[in-house]
Amino acid sequence: MKLFLVPTPIGNLKDMTFRAVEVLNDVDLILAEDTRTSGKLLKHFEISTQMQSHHMHNEHKTVNGLVEKLKSGMSIAVISDAGTPAISDPGFLLVRACIENNIEVECLPGATAFVPALVNSGLPNDKFVFEGFLPVKKGRQTRLLLLAEENRTMIFYESPHKLIKTLGHFCEYFGEDRLVSVSRELTKLYEETIRGTAKEVLEHYTNRPPKGEIVICVAGKK
Repeated sequence: MKLFLVPTPIGNLKDMTFRAVEVLNDVDLILAEDTRTSGKLLKHFEISTQMQSHHMHNEHKTVNGLVEKLKSGMSIAVISDAGTPAISDPGFLLVRACIENNIEVECLPGATAFVPALVNSGLPNDKFVFEGFLPVKKGRQTRLLLLAEENRTMIFYESPHKLIKTLGHFCEYFGEDRLVSVSRELTKLYEETIRGTAKEVLEHYTNRPPKGEIVICVAGKK
């Protein structure tokens, strides 16, 4: 009776740990954000454990049933499409439910996108705040006004087609001279990190439309 949170590679399959493969082989069930995406990963590592879909659209409905499965003695692993579960991905609700029901939870260390982005940004990393995705519409301005006063390094996730808009908002709310680092396609073939002021990074991506997964690190207010 145990729940495992198992990180999966964010790009480079060599970042899968031996322990992650072992756990995924040993558990009774794997909860996957997208079984098609995870199916390719499991096939690569010759893992034949049964999978079940577990994503943001069904996790509220399935939590109670999963807790009952765990109580019956099953061991279950949660994986997301990439990175560590529950970091801007499903997982939190089930972890909370397990803790409330005295079910043991174990999280394996492993791949997550924001840590390498922060470390290679060159921005202070002794104190930082992880913001994930900004609100798309409602609450976005309120959040940006609040973060404009934040003095720790801030970390955001963003989609490529919204990056220009977000960098523009950083220029508007944080100032054009605020230092920014954008890491794209981490661990993959075309990995890159662009550093500079918010204005400089905005100009760069205005001229070179971005592709792939993106992490933005923004210096705090001085």
